Amino acid sequence: MASDICIIIVNYNTGILLTRCLDSIRKENDANSRIIVVDNGSVDDSLCLLQADFPEIELIANRDNPGFAAANNQAIKRCAEELIFFLNPDTELEPGCLQAIRNFMDAHPEVGLAGPAIVNRDGSSHPAVEYRYPGSRYGGRQFDDLPGQIAWILGAAMVARSSVIEAVGGFDTRFFLYAEDIDICLAVRKEGWQLAEIPEAKVMHLEGQSEKKAPPAEVMERKVRSELLFLKKHYDAATTKKIRRIRLLESWWRIGCLRSEDFFFDLPAEKKEKLIRYEVVADLYRRAGGKSI
Repeated sequence: MASDICIIIVNYNTGILLTRCLDSIRKENDANSRIIVVDNGSVDDSLCLLQADFPEIELIANRDNPGFAAANNQAIKRCAEELIFFLNPDTELEPGCLQAIRNFMDAHPEVGLAGPAIVNRDGSSHPAVEYRYPGSRYGGRQFDDLPGQIAWILGAAMVARSSVIEAVGGFDTRFFLYAEDIDICLAVRKEGWQLAEIPEAKVMHLEGQSEKKAPPAEVMERKVRSELLFLKKHYDAATTKKIRRIRLLESWWRIGCLRSEDFFFDLPAEKKEKLIRYEVVADLYRRAGGKSI
């Protein structure tokens, strides 16, 4: 029987975590699913582990890192299945996840993209859906007429109909990392489809493992650049300028509070990292000035 779910995993230096993710999929013993791993120029042992322990996996090995969105698009071109399951390598499927996804998508033809329930390592729940877009509280009511109530699904684990992904043209590759999930969810809703959470399908997420290896300032810079791109793409110039000014004022306020505290007390490491992140945010929003940076 032909596969009906294509699982796409974009990997960047996650090694053992990736193998644990693949093991959890293998334990599903699901003959009707296919896995494509796109490796974005990893320099750890990811490729060796894949080739040694998972020879059945279809591998796309990039020499460099074209970004998360671009890597997903590479794999999408190879998918002929009805459903595409985008999965982060720092996730593990709970038993029955794939079948629960099938059952839900079959029962809800109005849903174009959905996300399984996300749980943490300790079994506690983690938000899998959001009901607002970045800046939407300041951007008027332009999204109010879109189908459904959910604004976007957490990109760590989301499933979409391949026909819907084709209709929206895949991921916008200008989003190198971060906010590409928000952007494609908005595109899906603009095509007339609803988003949904699948409570019967569960995925454990060991959040941000690749992110933790990068300096805090670098991570925050990428997040802010992606948010600025999202704002410019989906809001008019006046609204984007207003949101940028609000973000800048918020950052200055937090920087002032942290610097004042640091003047009287030695900030702990966690707060020093926060100060670094807010300084990056303030600098980027100050320099943006409505321009693409």
